[in-house]
Amino acid sequence: MFKLARIAVETPLEDVKHALEQKGHEVFMFTNEEEAKGSNLAIVRTLNEIDADAKQFEFPFVSMEGMSVEEIVEEVEERLNR
Repeated sequence: MFKLARIAVETPLEDVKHALEQKGHEVFMFTNEEEAKGSNLAIVRTLNEIDADAKQFEFPFVSMEGMSVEEIVEEVEERLNR
């Protein structure tokens, strides 16, 4: 069983937000890296824009690029179990 987490989801990925909320996670939307602080994990459309700065944050980023909503939920739960 995975632990519940506080997850930041990049705007406009509302479908991902709702899918994670259905799993019981606390989910909020963000538009820049600063707003994602305090989360256990952040979901972004692509990592290209934040790669250089990602090291300054204490939580991992998951890129949605090429993944379905279901795959993102699986990836999140897998990372939370690590």
